[in-house]
Formats: sequence, structure tokens, C-alpha cells
Amino acid sequence: MNSLIRHSARCLRSVVFVAKPANVAVPGRLLCEAADTQKDLGEMVKKDKVVVFMKGTPAQPMCGFSNAVVQILRMHGVDNYAAYNVLEDQELRQGVKLFSNWPTIPQVYFNGEFVGGCDILLQMHQNGDLVDELKKLGIHSALLDSEKESK
Repeated sequence: MNSLIRHSARCLRSVVFVAKPANVAVPGRLLCEAADTQKDLGEMVKKDKVVVFMKGTPAQPMCGFSNAVVQILRMHGVDNYAAYNVLEDQELRQGVKLFSNWPTIPQVYFNGEFVGGCDILLQMHQNGDLVDELKKLGIHSALLDSEKESK
């Protein structure tokens, strides 16, 4: 029920800012487009265990924060994840911000749940929470292996 309310509120918020001259009819489709985008995003974040919305690609990040997320995941041996380049699609870029209610890119999702951006992932990496969260996903962190080798 809460997700339905949040979804409806997001859809309404995105429509509130649409200005319309008095003599122009707004197609009913406009109201649904925001809902469709949110529905699509909901499916995208659940499709893979780890999903990253970023500027650029993992092979070629286009901002320092996106690069940091890629490097943190790489350090943990997480190479198999879905990455979406928001620079290629302005609707995706704005839609994901509304979807998560988080104003910045990159955005990281684990099993369909929003984790946070670069700062949150870095903090989780530094305090060890990322290893635990990856384990919940069935992903073994490569950092555990490097700790064993150094002992």
C-alpha cells in the first residue's frame, strides 16, 4: 500500500510542474507517461542483483563519482551488474531521481532496493557494511580473499 501511495505521489509531483496554456488541451497520455517511466524503473532495478545508474559506462565513467562507484564495486569483485548511462537518456536521468527521491547520480540498487550514491557506497565500503550487503545478495567480496592472503 505504501508503495502505491509513493508511486501516486511521484506521478502527481511530476505533473504538478507541467505548465499548460489555458487554450491547449493536455493529452491524457502525459499523466501516464510519468507513471510508465516509474513502472519501467521499478522493473529495471529488480532485474539484476546490483544495478547502477551512472554517467557513462563502467568501462568509461564520465564523472568522478560514477568512477568511484565502479572502482568500489571492482575492488569487491563485483563485475556482473546492470549499468545504465543516464547521459544517453534525459528522461531516464530525471526519472531515476524522482523514482528514488535522491537528487544525484550515480545511484546504486541492491535487489531492487535503493542503497544510495557514491558517498553512501564509499561509507559502506569503509566500515565493512558493503561486504555484508554483498553477502546477502549471494556475492562473495574479493576483499575477503585478499585479507586471507595477507595473513
